[in-house]
Amino acid sequence: MASGISVLKKWLFFISLLGLSFSGQSQAVTDPAVQQTILKTLDDIYNFEFVEADGMIRQIQTRYPEHPIGPILRATQLELQYLPLHENKAATAQFIQAVNQGLALAKKMLDKDENDPEGVFFALTAHSYLASLHNNKNESMKAVGESKKAYNYLRDGFVLMNKNPDFYFTTGLYNYYIERYPMDHSIVKPFMFFFEDGDMAQGLKQMDIAAKKGLFMRPAANYYLAHIYLKHEMNPSRAAVYAKYLADKYPNNPLFGMSNAEALLLAGRYAEARPYIQRLKQMPNKLVPLAVNTFTGMLAEYADKNDKEAAESYELALRTPFNDPYTKEYHAFAYAGLARIAARANDRNRAIMYYKKALAVGQYKSLIREAKAYKDQ
Repeated sequence: MASGISVLKKWLFFISLLGLSFSGQSQAVTDPAVQQTILKTLDDIYNFEFVEADGMIRQIQTRYPEHPIGPILRATQLELQYLPLHENKAATAQFIQAVNQGLALAKKMLDKDENDPEGVFFALTAHSYLASLHNNKNESMKAVGESKKAYNYLRDGFVLMNKNPDFYFTTGLYNYYIERYPMDHSIVKPFMFFFEDGDMAQGLKQMDIAAKKGLFMRPAANYYLAHIYLKHEMNPSRAAVYAKYLADKYPNNPLFGMSNAEALLLAGRYAEARPYIQRLKQMPNKLVPLAVNTFTGMLAEYADKNDKEAAESYELALRTPFNDPYTKEYHAFAYAGLARIAARANDRNRAIMYYKKALAVGQYKSLIREAKAYKDQ
């Protein structure tokens, strides 16, 4: 029974933080000029233009001191500015302070009206931010506690889509993952009766609506749709539609840049991928070198047919430690690349060794299928 409770807590944690790495919304701020200010602020944050964003957030907080939009924007800025946030203690402390401030203001809204759409959204966002942070810091019990709270607000959002299209994102994400997650983790299936049923196809459609019509959640919807089509649906061409939109709109964002380069490479669009990989090389973020070395290896292997250069890039990538939430899959890609190179050299034992290492860290369905197919030959 204890193990069952542990699994259930893990599932609660998982579903609550999906897709909520970036957010910020306000329906109360109905003045179109103010809405444009908020959207411009989000654009600056997503594009890593933090000096500009900082000034605009101060303006918003001054004008709306009792609204959670300001603190949540500040938390979003801190999360991206110090990516990966959990490795910076000072920034983490500021982040927690901003999130707690936003949560307190959201709860004031809900005290007045428990069905207030923006109160629900900001409470969901705040608890999800904290759950994600605690998870990245390996503080499991704290993460579970925040996740349970977030799940309650996630359910409230199911009936709020008609009031705000941004809720199509969280609802669609739930509909997809409530079905997908048990498919990938069969141990949780006995506990699914606790949750409302989902519909993966409907979930994808709902997220697509948010990706096209969402006011504040459009970048998040595009980012996570790209991730889903890469990891689960094995459709990199579809993923590239969402990832390229983000990379072009926010050229300074390394997360969006990595997602786009990955999608283009996996879709076989090597010529398109090259300039995006070159752009990534100019970015100072610490997450980028591992991705760039892996992508360079993929270009050398697939486009240039140069196994020697590809192997050198893959090995260089593997000498760079991965960051679990962001770059773990790139180690799997590098191992799989070395496995293919070994297979072409008729070194089956070496190829199997590398595929085993790829399977130990990789989660993409396409990679798992490739590795298992070779081992079963």
